[in-house]
Amino acid sequence: MITTPPPEWRETTVRRVLRLLERPARSGLGVITAYRDGTVTLRSNRREDGYTFSDTENGYQEIRPGDLVFHALDGFAGAVGVSDSHGNGSPVYHVCESVVGDDPAYLARLLRHLGTSGFLATQAPNVRERSVDFRNWSTFARIPLVLPEADEQRAIACYLDRETARIDTLIEEQQRLIEMLRERRQAIIDVAFSVLGEPCVRLRRYTRFLTSGSRGWADYYADEGERFVRIGNLPRASLDLRGDVQFVHLPANVTEGSRTMLEAGDLLFSITAYLGSVAVVGGDWVGAYVSQHVALCRLESEHVDSRFIGWFMLTTAGQDQLKEGAAGGAKMQLALDDIRGLRVPLAPVNEQRSIAASLDEQTAKIDTLIEETERFIELSRERRSALITAAVTGQIDVREGA
Repeated sequence: MITTPPPEWRETTVRRVLRLLERPARSGLGVITAYRDGTVTLRSNRREDGYTFSDTENGYQEIRPGDLVFHALDGFAGAVGVSDSHGNGSPVYHVCESVVGDDPAYLARLLRHLGTSGFLATQAPNVRERSVDFRNWSTFARIPLVLPEADEQRAIACYLDRETARIDTLIEEQQRLIEMLRERRQAIIDVAFSVLGEPCVRLRRYTRFLTSGSRGWADYYADEGERFVRIGNLPRASLDLRGDVQFVHLPANVTEGSRTMLEAGDLLFSITAYLGSVAVVGGDWVGAYVSQHVALCRLESEHVDSRFIGWFMLTTAGQDQLKEGAAGGAKMQLALDDIRGLRVPLAPVNEQRSIAASLDEQTAKIDTLIEETERFIELSRERRSALITAAVTGQIDVREGA
């Protein structure tokens, strides 16, 4: 165990408290999934897309409400819980019932803690990449447990149901707040350009230089040198480059990259994968190089402000243009001609700079609120995890809070 339980708790093993059920699958039932958040329910209660279905359901087994279900390959990550549904489950699940009156809800909470804390990984003979293998029932059954009496187990399970529900409700409220802030942010951007009318000028009119990065940069990755802009450095909803910095060091005889060395005010577009991402170069990113997945657009700064264009591309209308220009079937991508053909609004350059500066200021305030809310959610999740750990290992007396 990761923490020391109270001395009166009994030492035992999974084998002594859980009995393996081996019911054959029943026709006409839906498929049950054990999720990493501890929910065990019918797939149809969540979503149907993204799963691989078995035509024969070979080896599938019946799962009933109240059964404890442990995912033998994903239990280490929290995929264990008590089923709320009647259906059929994969043969990779251990479907169990209590042997001597122990509380399944408590046992599921405890096993989730043992998995997410890393304890189960120390008990498995076969640790695979991104998975810990407990498909052999005997291996799973040997896992040591330390348990309170059944009445205290039920008290702990009820306490955690109540307290985690409160935290979950608070997290959901904060997530809705983030959604509202993001909607408000998008509305501010859209409104800022609505007074300018329909975009009517092709970007090529203001483009002085347009290219994409060359290939083969991985050969020059280094611990220090010049910055290298990868597609992940382009933000999704703002204009400032961010993320982990990759450096490159070019030998003296390599000159291909010099044509894509960035200047202040350069406009960058993601042309593969994260279509719609746009950035404007500034700060420490001046002098960096770009990958082949990024288009570099250098504008005539005396006629157009790059942050004005960047903000416009983050409007709903701008994003729609980028999506409409994408082609390539499963691999969506933009060509340089698509960038040249983008339609942008027309306004005096001083007005452009004023609009961009206003959006910089307004969105920064909202971004700060979003970051603070995201941090609050993170702390709430940490509190939730710590509460569960303390309760299932006897570090708090839940009867005091009843």
